[in-house]
Amino acid sequence: MAIRDGRIIRVGNYSFVQEVSGYGTKELNLNGKIVVPGFIDSHVHLLPGGLQMARVEVRGVNTKDEFIRKIKEAVENMEKGSWVLGGGWNNDFWGGELPSASWIDDITPHHPVWLTRMDGHMGLANSLALKLAGVTSTMQDPVGGTISKNENGEPTGLMIDSAMKLIISCIPEISVEERRQALHRASRCALMNGVTTVVDMGRYFPGAPTEHSWEDFSDVYRWADSSGKMMIRICLFFPLPTWSRLHDIVQTTGRKLSQWLYIGGVKAFADGSLGSNSALFHEPYADEPWNFGLQVTDTESLYNMTVQSDKSGLQVAIHAIGDKANDLVLDMYESVASTNGKRDRRFRIEHAQHLTHGTAAKFGELEIVASVQPDHLLDDADSAVKKIGVQRAQEGSYLFQSLLANNALVAFGSDWPVADINPLNSIRTAIKRIPPGWDKAWNSAECMKLTDALNAYTISAARACFLDEDLGSLSAGKMADFVILNAESWDSFVTQETTSVAATYVSGVQAYP
Repeated sequence: MAIRDGRIIRVGNYSFVQEVSGYGTKELNLNGKIVVPGFIDSHVHLLPGGLQMARVEVRGVNTKDEFIRKIKEAVENMEKGSWVLGGGWNNDFWGGELPSASWIDDITPHHPVWLTRMDGHMGLANSLALKLAGVTSTMQDPVGGTISKNENGEPTGLMIDSAMKLIISCIPEISVEERRQALHRASRCALMNGVTTVVDMGRYFPGAPTEHSWEDFSDVYRWADSSGKMMIRICLFFPLPTWSRLHDIVQTTGRKLSQWLYIGGVKAFADGSLGSNSALFHEPYADEPWNFGLQVTDTESLYNMTVQSDKSGLQVAIHAIGDKANDLVLDMYESVASTNGKRDRRFRIEHAQHLTHGTAAKFGELEIVASVQPDHLLDDADSAVKKIGVQRAQEGSYLFQSLLANNALVAFGSDWPVADINPLNSIRTAIKRIPPGWDKAWNSAECMKLTDALNAYTISAARACFLDEDLGSLSAGKMADFVILNAESWDSFVTQETTSVAATYVSGVQAYP
């Protein structure tokens, strides 16, 4: 492979590539190691991930005592009155019991606490944080959210989906400098794992202030781009309600702001998450027979904003996890396309985790991008059986191979910080589908081939966000973003968990290590 000025100019045998060699050409012999295009993570929350790296980390905690100990340790080093912030907890790891403010009130009498669940759709506040937010037993649930209460009607501290905004609005605003440092940390983390491009879905969650995305755009991303501090390529999605503002920018600048920064489109939410029992299903939850989940954006608003965004030429991505939410979004996309006429729009559904029979075929028929996250199945396998029952979990969850077989464009991502940025692990997960503690695959018919899983993290991911002319494959004319793996064969990669990223190159320049 020959590279000049950050782009690939030739790929072929040695003598063909050698023809363009000249004075000052550097030659790198990898001695048979595997080279792949730079990985494209199709769904991250970049600044939250970078911020989380400097906060209380409770991911992987598997006992109530350890959860409490982590908070206690954090408080010991903090000034009185300062917020304890963090996240990543998963109650399924300690048997399913949901945490409550009572667990931590005794050790945090002078510190408001806010700890988000690993899926980002639920958080735990202590009693002091609830008091600061004015959350009481008489407060009604906000639209698209739930304030969890005990049998006495008192708030437990758990806030679901749009109810989270009640707490978050009380947390002191994160400084510009903190967010810029978060971008730096997050970018280094991506490069360590071979990720050279991310599709950033921002700090947006159901009910969140849409202005956050625009503050980050100007204060962090445009600043980093103009001051030469970008380390990875970033494709940005903005809250759907702000579509007209984004349209105005695209009209002025185009989608490619620089070789580092791209405008992706707009994003919205149809439902919540499985772990928070707020993903929207046709049938109720097995562990809560009265609960079908939450539709967090009403259908009419979602449709009207999607029609306008699409008419303006913007790409639309909508979060849908439950089977009813996916059907709702697919039907809406079909209607919008019929209203606005034929064009290459590449509508996206983010997550597409649980589908009814025949829904996978509709992704292909309507040319909808399935933006999915393989490593979520590792966290969901046991809880899905409890929450929606064995049959629904087995037949309708994480249907990657069915989507491919029905000609859907499948793009892989991590949803970091919900799961780690780790394409190599995600590719293995998609191939093997063996959750922790299991001795067989979760629905082996859905196991993917290696080449398909690789495509989902490279060329298909590039197509899914309209960047395939510049990125996604090692071919002449494209940006020279590539990753060297410390493996000499694909067999060793698949069978050995030890394969890792040896080096990451962006525009032909070594960026990691």
